[in-house]
This record gives sequence, structure tokens and C-alpha cells, in this order.
Amino acid sequence: MDISGLLKSIENTRIASSIRDSLFLFPGLEAIHVVGLALVFGMIAVIDFRLLGLASRRRRFRNLASDVLKWTWLAFGMTFISGALMFSTNAVVYFHNPVFRAKMILLLLAGLNMAIFELTTARSVDRWDAAPSAPMAGKTAAVFSLILWVSIIFLGRWIGFSVARSSSTEAPAPAEINFDELFGGSTSDDKAPQTPPAPEIAK
Repeated sequence: MDISGLLKSIENTRIASSIRDSLFLFPGLEAIHVVGLALVFGMIAVIDFRLLGLASRRRRFRNLASDVLKWTWLAFGMTFISGALMFSTNAVVYFHNPVFRAKMILLLLAGLNMAIFELTTARSVDRWDAAPSAPMAGKTAAVFSLILWVSIIFLGRWIGFSVARSSSTEAPAPAEINFDELFGGSTSDDKAPQTPPAPEIAK
């Protein structure tokens, strides 16, 4: 199956159709996604500011990370699930949207940045755990993390506007609404003056 067929099959799933047909499901998922993303960024920012020595300087980094990261992963899971459900409703359009693709690339870079930090600076945490800030490599990872997540949030909001704009340009112009028919009144044809029958000509 090619990618187009796969995307179409995702759109045709029962759950995707239910979300599209509901008046409240998609806005509800969008609200959950925004709240989850804000929580993810907020908790990651706490750790990044600690690495930079801008906040929580008296707390050991290991204790702070242990308290924060478990909630970060929970919020990320909530964000991922809500985002995947929204994607399923219009998979073809989202997949071909350059803003969506840019967001996905930045998410991968954010994950790569975290992995590099864990494999390098975090392994020597015993030496700087109680220090007011992390070594230069940790500070560099924190700066990249903040830049990436701010960009991810910006692109996430841009996706909604770009998809709405493309949908509006492709949609056909709506037909005029006949308010008489809408409220059960008589139509314009009913109100049209009737032409009186022609009088018969006496023979």
C-alpha cells in the first residue's frame, strides 16, 4: 500500500469519521492538545532553566528532574494521543502540509537533543548535581531545547491557520440561503403573482 492509500485508510477509520461528524470532539481534542503541549513545555523549561542556573539553583538537579520528568512524560502522552486523533481526521492534508512536516522534524530534533544530553552530560551528573548550573554542554542542550520547543509551539498554532486557509480556498462557494424555506415559510415561487387566465373569446 502506498502512502496515499495508507493516509486515506486512516481517514476512513471509524474513530476518524466519528470525530469529523461530531460538533464537540475535534475542539475538545484540540483543547487537550494545547493544554498538554503547554504542560510539556512548562516542565521542560523548569529543567532547562535549572541547567542554565536561572531557577531552582539550590535544588539538586537529579531530584528536580525526578520530580518533573514523570509528569512531563504523562503530559507528552496526552499530547501525542490527542494530536494523532486530530491527524486521523484529515491525514492527507496534514501529511502534505509543509508546516506540519517542519513541526515533526523539530520534534525529532528535540528528542535527539535530549538523547545526546542523556548520553553525555547526564552521565556525569554526580560531579555537578549540587552545582548552581550545569557544565557548558548541559547549558548548550538547554538553550537548544528552549529554542526547539518554542518553535514547535509556534508551528503547531500555524498548522491550524494554514489548514483552515487551504480548506477555505478549495471549498466551493456556499449557495444562497433561502430564509423563507429555512423557517418553513412560503417560497418566492409561492409568492409570485399568478397570471390570470385569458378570457374565452365568444364564437
